[in-house]
Amino acid sequence: MALNRPGFRGPRPPFKKKEPEHRINENIRVPEVRLVGENVEQGIFPTRKALELADELELDLVEISPNATPPVCRIIDYSKFIYEQKKKQKEIKANAKQTVIKEIRFGPNTNDHDFEFKLKHAIKFLEAGEKVRAYVHFKGRAIVYKEQGEILLLRFAQALEEYGKVELLPKLEGKRMFLTVAPKVSAKK
Repeated sequence: MALNRPGFRGPRPPFKKKEPEHRINENIRVPEVRLVGENVEQGIFPTRKALELADELELDLVEISPNATPPVCRIIDYSKFIYEQKKKQKEIKANAKQTVIKEIRFGPNTNDHDFEFKLKHAIKFLEAGEKVRAYVHFKGRAIVYKEQGEILLLRFAQALEEYGKVELLPKLEGKRMFLTVAPKVSAKK
């Protein structure tokens, strides 16, 4: 029989319908509610009376703030309300700025040419409005040169002074010493 073959998990559980975020209409089980909204007399009403008002207007009674005493309800079209909420969330998400952190790696004995080359990249990143995390990676016994790494990072921060401000001073974590620099002005759109 096919039921005991490898990888068979049995029948699928029944599909669960997602419960609404708010209690609506008959799901509101409190004796009285505070009614707010347009085209409605505002105040405290028994839940039955509020449901009757919603039926007259052919709309839904939606519990907006369940933790208030008594719970705050609004008479609105629930599907339109959910649509508007999703639209607002999408807008907020679109307007939220993503911070990009670019990393630049140094060794404790980085020479001047490499330092200048990496400095030019850091300037480009900061001018583009991105944060820069510079770090010195110590391999093996190179950890004994941690003062040299700190001096290198402080020199790097000083060279970037006019392009950005230091958010995090050199800090040793394991075999890496970090320095974070944020842009002074936001990127132009």
